[in-house]
Amino acid sequence: MNLRVRVVHCACAGGRHWYADIDDADDPQPDDPFWFVDGCATQTQALETACGELLALSDRVVRGDWLPRVLEDA
Repeated sequence: MNLRVRVVHCACAGGRHWYADIDDADDPQPDDPFWFVDGCATQTQALETACGELLALSDRVVRGDWLPRVLEDA
């Protein structure tokens, strides 16, 4: 599994903020990531939060754990 972090700057009706998610780099549909965070005040905050979670997810993959996607946990 090849996990990747994506960080996006959002400018919408709710104001400007940063969004980050973690998904499989080979997934052609980025609509159901393994993890996401929304509403970060800065790009740095979004990236640091995502990198911390990426480390935790990577440890789970190394142990052989199955990673559910966000919609599978709902």
